[in-house]
Amino acid sequence: MPVSARLLAAAVTTAACLGATALPAAAAAPQSDAVVSRGVTIPDFYSPPANLPAANGTLVRSEPLPLALSLPGLDGPLPGTATRLMYKSTDSNGGPVAVTGAYIEPSAAWKGSGARPLVAVAPGTMGQGDQCAASLGLEHPLLVNGQTLSVGYEDLAIYRLLARGIAVVVTDYAGLGATDRLHTYVNRVDEGHAVLDAVRAARSLPGTSLTSASRVALFGYSQGGGATAAAAELQPSYAPDVPLAGTSAGAPPANLIEVTKGIDGTELTGALGWSVNGFLQSDPALQPVAGAHLNAAGKAALKDLSTMCVGDALLSYGYARSTKWTTDGRSLSDIIEAEPMLKGFLNEQRIGTMKPASPVRVATGTSDNLVPHAQARRLAVDWCARGADVTYKPVVLPSLGSALINHFTPLLTDQGDAIDWLTDRLNGKSAASNCASLPLQP
Repeated sequence: MPVSARLLAAAVTTAACLGATALPAAAAAPQSDAVVSRGVTIPDFYSPPANLPAANGTLVRSEPLPLALSLPGLDGPLPGTATRLMYKSTDSNGGPVAVTGAYIEPSAAWKGSGARPLVAVAPGTMGQGDQCAASLGLEHPLLVNGQTLSVGYEDLAIYRLLARGIAVVVTDYAGLGATDRLHTYVNRVDEGHAVLDAVRAARSLPGTSLTSASRVALFGYSQGGGATAAAAELQPSYAPDVPLAGTSAGAPPANLIEVTKGIDGTELTGALGWSVNGFLQSDPALQPVAGAHLNAAGKAALKDLSTMCVGDALLSYGYARSTKWTTDGRSLSDIIEAEPMLKGFLNEQRIGTMKPASPVRVATGTSDNLVPHAQARRLAVDWCARGADVTYKPVVLPSLGSALINHFTPLLTDQGDAIDWLTDRLNGKSAASNCASLPLQP
């Protein structure tokens, strides 16, 4: 079976395991002013207003969100009732930005201590097209229309949390879903702010069971692990009103210089395009530098990827090498090393330079060579050196050949343990830091 066919089959199988069905992207012809991304009509809800509120986390609008995977129950629909959100956040340049997401009120009772808690879920890599947003993935877990392929794989973690009676808010991040700008993929400030402001938005939503006493935790893997890690260390300065009981950061891309080397030439080479697109959105001063190094194929790839989801990128750019995108045949990582502006920008994205004020759990697969294990482990070491309360969990697995599988497998094998750890924090139990033994671990 060709590589593209295997990747497509894997994506469809994953969605089928979630109980999803393929849905048409747009059943009717779009209005002339509607935003359409790869044949998918984005609902008007996702178009931000011209002016946003001043306060971060303020709700701009909300509406009911139908969950595709839902069953009737005695105490309401299972696993809960969802609301689509748009709220105000602040980007890395200090400007206002509209962010979308979803809040899910669980039908299950919270049986732990205290009021019903809230977990903010930061999605892993979904893509850069607006149709890839995680909130849309709750409504359409599998989106296939001949032009795009998107799988709402984060639904599994969300539903596991809901089953425990934990309320969930999920962010789409800046520019993913909301149609006024491009998604600033792996920008630590944009993502960290979006996660923290999602908590503020959820707490202000009327008619929920959340109270001022509800404990809050963060959960994310891969891109989501980087977002929750960034949020945990930004929280004391950006959101002191959002105290955290704990943060789970799985496979966090904490050092993007190292991650760039790991991703190039793998199934997920397309993520390099999303990164560059996001960097140029955040800092337009980098555009002349990038323009001088990208050839026609590279520029075309970046434009193409800007509207793609993960499934599209796997099929179209899987195993591509960035050496084919540059004017002199050097890789993007080599160019970054040689260009002070690019290297400086990526160094500013480094996670681990500030101390989280609350317990953090860092998990990483020892065979992960896509988001390299060593740089994720280094994040835990850096936080330990700053005196943080860190639980480091190496997920020991043999190398399975595929970089994507090496990266994706720990998401599944460690997810239950990660949610158990978060549940303990939401129950008010203290964490047991293993910083003392961390330097001795492989």
